[in-house]
Amino acid sequence: MNITSNLGSLAFLQGNATGGLVGLLPFILIFVIFYFLLIRPQQRKQKQAQQDREALLKALKPGDKIITSGGIYGTIVAVREKDDTVQLRIAQSVSVEAERSAIARLQPSEKEAEATK
Repeated sequence: MNITSNLGSLAFLQGNATGGLVGLLPFILIFVIFYFLLIRPQQRKQKQAQQDREALLKALKPGDKIITSGGIYGTIVAVREKDDTVQLRIAQSVSVEAERSAIARLQPSEKEAEATK
């Protein structure tokens, strides 16, 4: 009688374990759907934005009109590759030195500014 009761309890445990996996299946399915619809596209978008920013910072040259992340408008006077800084002219006789990574974006040209109005 002990053997039968032990076998019965093992069958019960196996059935319960399978039921637990079946119970988790909807959660796993929801996570997979969220991953492919929300998480993965957002990661791709962030990666593309980071590549675009790196390309912008590498392509800086004297004469470019830029806006810093602090909101300062200026024109690049010199680019120093060895210490990764740029010299900006922010007024007629005022120049400042800033990290290259502090540059947020290029100023839109007058043609682009008129086109957006």
